[in-house]
Amino acid sequence: MNTGCIFCKIANGQIPVHAIYENEEFFVFPDRNAQAPVHILVIPKKHFETILDVDDPNLLGRGLSAAIEGARRTNLDESGFRIVINTRDDGGQTVYHLHFHVLGGRFMNWPPG
Repeated sequence: MNTGCIFCKIANGQIPVHAIYENEEFFVFPDRNAQAPVHILVIPKKHFETILDVDDPNLLGRGLSAAIEGARRTNLDESGFRIVINTRDDGGQTVYHLHFHVLGGRFMNWPPG
């Protein structure tokens, strides 16, 4: 855990948020800065600054499973959704704690950038 990290504080309960889904490794909750009608975040409870710092590639698969469960619980599974991981500054990462964005509730245009 990184004591100055907002997502670490959310994961350990120091900052209360509405949990959409939680298991032993991941916490799923609504994004306060929503970029779509439905925008949820999936964070690992263990601190990794970026996807490049993950030492267990299976963790990413388990994170996708948590993202899918979050999509189901927010009724995005029928209409569709997008999962995004921003990495470092040029990738748009603003919080340096690995997180998955799950966006839906409207048509997603392409290209996204």
